[in-house]
Amino acid sequence: MTEVLKALGPFFFYAVVGVFAQNAVFTRALGVSRIVKLADDPEVDSLTFGVLLCSVQLISAPMAYFVNLWLSEQWYSTYVRPLVLVMCSAVAFFIVLLLVVLLFRSSGAKDIVAVLPMATFNTCILGTLLIGTTRHFDLLQTMGFALGSGVGYVLAVLVVREGARKLDNEDVPATFRGLPVTLLYIGILALAIYGFTGHLISF
Repeated sequence: MTEVLKALGPFFFYAVVGVFAQNAVFTRALGVSRIVKLADDPEVDSLTFGVLLCSVQLISAPMAYFVNLWLSEQWYSTYVRPLVLVMCSAVAFFIVLLLVVLLFRSSGAKDIVAVLPMATFNTCILGTLLIGTTRHFDLLQTMGFALGSGVGYVLAVLVVREGARKLDNEDVPATFRGLPVTLLYIGILALAIYGFTGHLISF
């Protein structure tokens, strides 16, 4: 039992790191443009988006890990790595698409499939894969970081959406309403989380 817990330790540690200390949005600015669109789009269900994002992350992460093991031995690995990571996320897209169609058939599948491209092709997915491969995480670390990044991104979506809802009032000057105040809100949150995790800002 102790050996199992020791083996799973890196997975949970890197998952927590991915959620908080290395949050894709607030500490790495990954997927900010997508999150701003989500905050303004009430038709996209955050839970559906989050499940799809985490599914794509967890499917593409091991593919990227094993492909990178082979690719790291090649002299051209640096040049083709981004394209390979895009291909891994594309394969994960089709796997999740197939699962959605098989599980939901015609009822509800259309709405879920409409959100799937948004949850797949964004810098949160590609950035997480790139960090895992360039930092040479092992498989458990890669999977933990992928899950944590997905959950952290979904939490960021919920926080930004709630903040945007509360900031939509008459107390905000007209020139700052909408996108400007949302970006300011994200920036202040990013500074708070960046400082909370122990980083010092150099001027």
